[in-house]
Amino acid sequence: MSASRAPHNGAPVRVVVAKVGLDGHDRGAKVVARALRDAGMEVIYTGLHNSPEQVVATALAEDADAIGLSILSGAHMTLFPRVLRLLDEADARDIVVFGGGIIPDEDAKALREAGVAATFGPGASTQVIAEWVAEHVGGTETGDAAREHTASTS
Repeated sequence: MSASRAPHNGAPVRVVVAKVGLDGHDRGAKVVARALRDAGMEVIYTGLHNSPEQVVATALAEDADAIGLSILSGAHMTLFPRVLRLLDEADARDIVVFGGGIIPDEDAKALREAGVAATFGPGASTQVIAEWVAEHVGGTETGDAAREHTASTS
């Protein structure tokens, strides 16, 4: 855990939910943000058209435990790694990164290998996402220890 972040001590998990890049469709991100709130988490929704730098700055300023990225534009292989690099530079890789959107299985695998804790595809249950976050964020596991997860749409 980076020096700037305090342990949980029973506080709610804090999640930044962000739309990165030029993607203008945010309905799914808003639905996930609401589901996480309903599950008792504190959610900071950043709105549309954020840069990776803005997302990481928000996560650091808000003392977030996780960043949930929603990317439908096809830029996931650029934007997720950029967020991870910025977290590395800030000595904040204890912030778990997960996300969803239109991410082919082979790209989801590569993103997990790069350090993205989980990816969720179209049709993923908000209950499954909230349960995954509750299980893998803010407890004893970090993004590096989180089990691989890809939600299928079938």
